[in-house]
Amino acid sequence: MRACRRSVVTPEERRQFVRDHRLAIFGYNRRKHGPAMTAVYYVMNGDNEILVSTMADRAKAKVVRHDERVSLCVLDENWPLTYIQVYGHARLDDDFETATSVLHRVLGVMAGQPMPASSRPDVERMVRDEKRVVVRITPYATFETPPRHVRRAEDVATLTHWTSRSLPW
Repeated sequence: MRACRRSVVTPEERRQFVRDHRLAIFGYNRRKHGPAMTAVYYVMNGDNEILVSTMADRAKAKVVRHDERVSLCVLDENWPLTYIQVYGHARLDDDFETATSVLHRVLGVMAGQPMPASSRPDVERMVRDEKRVVVRITPYATFETPPRHVRRAEDVATLTHWTSRSLPW
């Protein structure tokens, strides 16, 4: 039997993965059916806050008003797909300037380059017309194990799996 060595991703490596990416699946609880999931672009505020721009009338904003528990599955957009799951406490921020600054940054992330200052009036209009708010997520946990990949048949012989556990952010 081949011995397996666990490869643990450090807290700093997990935070760096979140900083280096831009797309996540935002999960939250619903009263009916199962959990809801939606794709979102996000930006970081320091090392301990993830910011998402959304409309005040969207379900994710409405739910956060009543239940602060959310999750993000942060995705690497390259194949083979790598991800990290983040659990956090969310709150809404409806300050116009904050919503404008965050949306301006998120649009830059979406475009793959910072938005010029000349686009700010258009962003302000979007925030006003769409009644945009910011979901501020403070992470408290991630999963220990990174995904395992098979790139060729030889990888199967050394492929390992074990039960994951949550670790502090």
